[in-house]
Amino acid sequence: MTKFFIDQHGCSKNQTDGELIVGYLSKQDFQLTQNPEEAEFIIINSCGFIESAKKESIDAVYSIHENYPQAKIILTGCLAQRYADMLSESMPELTGVFGNGDLSKIVSFMKELSKEAPFTQTFPQQGVCGGQRPVLFNYPSSAYVKITEGCSNHCSFCAIPLIRGELRSRPQKEILEEIKSLVEDGIYEINLIGQDLAAYGSEVDFQDKTDEKKSPLACLMEKISELPGDFVIRLLYIHPDHFNHDILDLMKKDSRFLHYFDIPFQSGDDKIIKAMNRTGSRDQYTKLVESIRKALPDCAIRTTFLTGFPGESDENAENTRGFLADIKPSWSGCFPYSREEDTPAYSFKPRVSAKVARKRADLLEELQAQITAGKLEEYVGQEVSVLVEEIITPPEDDKSGEGLAIGRAWFQAPDVDGNLVIRYDLDDESQKQAIKPGAVVNVKVLASTGVDLDGRFLSLKRDLCKKTEHKFIF
Repeated sequence: MTKFFIDQHGCSKNQTDGELIVGYLSKQDFQLTQNPEEAEFIIINSCGFIESAKKESIDAVYSIHENYPQAKIILTGCLAQRYADMLSESMPELTGVFGNGDLSKIVSFMKELSKEAPFTQTFPQQGVCGGQRPVLFNYPSSAYVKITEGCSNHCSFCAIPLIRGELRSRPQKEILEEIKSLVEDGIYEINLIGQDLAAYGSEVDFQDKTDEKKSPLACLMEKISELPGDFVIRLLYIHPDHFNHDILDLMKKDSRFLHYFDIPFQSGDDKIIKAMNRTGSRDQYTKLVESIRKALPDCAIRTTFLTGFPGESDENAENTRGFLADIKPSWSGCFPYSREEDTPAYSFKPRVSAKVARKRADLLEELQAQITAGKLEEYVGQEVSVLVEEIITPPEDDKSGEGLAIGRAWFQAPDVDGNLVIRYDLDDESQKQAIKPGAVVNVKVLASTGVDLDGRFLSLKRDLCKKTEHKFIF
């Protein structure tokens, strides 16, 4: 068996691609190892979304080449798809460049490489790749399920359509079968992902829309709701310009749909919103938040802001800050604008300096920290369900008898939001048995500590499913 190691970069969509690559290779004569020193091939699954992500992936190539000279280095992912020829010509450290088009071709690609014939191979962006994922790069009991690929929104700053192509929606049947399989394997938290879930099924030739009065996303969610099982569904990334309001009633009816919304507004200034090639406005976005909260008062809202977009003045930036203060999301991320070649905004002027863009992001982050702290205080004294992610091993000289674990409540999405620290009694064998990665426990929230919460174990809600067939790498 030929051993390979995979080095993951980028977003959750790229993560599922990496999991599929492992699945395809594992069916053949390849074996995944978690020790890069014994790997014949090291696959770097790269990100190419913004400049800092590109640099991280390129630096990974140099670092791996230096530290593991025995390995042949394969570059896959978004950076490889977008700059395949350039990278293969300029980086002799690479044995091959594959891209992220048709991932099922990775087996034949790797077998060609094993014959000492380095080459570059990318495939057109068609359909949505699917398949078995025997390894998940998650903590236990949590998984991502991709329902769309590519994007047709064409925001002026975004290179995603250049990298992953136009929107393609995955058939309902495939999605439902994957969710059912994951739940049967013991997965509790299903995170639906795509560049824009609101656009699911919006293609002219999409066949799975079963009710013309409902959005395809709502139709899909109705089908998911019919699945039996103890699981929860989180929706990640819904573009604000065409938010699917008909999903709100479904979320009221089935409590397994978490009242969590990831809506990247990017700006709160009408001039900048328009320059970003978006059709909404600050007023429309404010009303959207109000309508969601009216329907689901307990909801958590996450958003994203882009600072330093070309032409953004101090007044525009202040308008965004005012918008953030008005809508008060539970969480938000703030990123300085990255100038990406071949996007419309690449040529926009006047440009904003990196220093000013960073300062504006810092101001938004400071304000969000205050808002988040206030939001989290509302949970103090409440009982919440928490998905346990990892156990903190106490120091040898710790005589307190208190155990610590880290997990996430429903209003904390993986990787991007805060965590909840779970305190439990090490002398209580039943508590020790209950607190394990992948289990769901009931916790009383004791305090808010910045972006995290502190709580005390109350009871076991759902044990870690013993029949799970997946391995978890995190």
